[in-house]
Amino acid sequence: MSAALAGLTLLVIGDSHFVTQGYLITTLHDNLARQGARVITYGACGVAAGAWVAPRAVSCGTAVRVGNAAPRIDRSPQARSWSIDELIREHRPNAVIVGIGDPMAGYHQRELPRGWITEQVRSLTLRLQANNMPCIWVGPSWGTEGGPYFKTFARVREAADFLSTQVAPCQFIDSTAMSRQGEWPTFDGQHHTLPGYQRWGAALSQQIVVSPVIRQVQAQLPRR
Repeated sequence: MSAALAGLTLLVIGDSHFVTQGYLITTLHDNLARQGARVITYGACGVAAGAWVAPRAVSCGTAVRVGNAAPRIDRSPQARSWSIDELIREHRPNAVIVGIGDPMAGYHQRELPRGWITEQVRSLTLRLQANNMPCIWVGPSWGTEGGPYFKTFARVREAADFLSTQVAPCQFIDSTAMSRQGEWPTFDGQHHTLPGYQRWGAALSQQIVVSPVIRQVQAQLPRR
């Protein structure tokens, strides 16, 4: 087993790509764990970044996975998102990885909702700053065009480019750089088939391991 992330606790929060077995709650989580990290993943389907500051009902489901345990998936009417402040207090991570992109891209809207995105992202990054929490923000993948979410490559590009300018002090990881447009198949335009999530999770973990954020955190760990 590689020890590239040994000694680190990583808190991962994300959107619908983290709410189903076999999605990133499996592939990214497992890849980071194989690198030696203790990983805790929370997913909330279809909600923007602000839902992690002021918890709210989540109509399409949530999921939690701690360490090597199986994901606990809640698709009941009682499903709610979580407060990032409470998650940080509970798990005491060394860094937070945020995977929230598609729910804020406004695929069904004529124009990218830039002002709203800024408001949503800022509400979360302010809480991360208040907790002195190093962070990485993962942007949306290409997916495929069409389907019930009206995803288009042009809007994905626009949303990823805009997010990259908004998520500071978090480091931005551009998922579109990991594949060609449409290379990872989906079943609905937005959610990948399982091989796509395997490739996405592997590519993300590779970038996270060598990211400046992680290297800085590792440099601050007590020497053994």
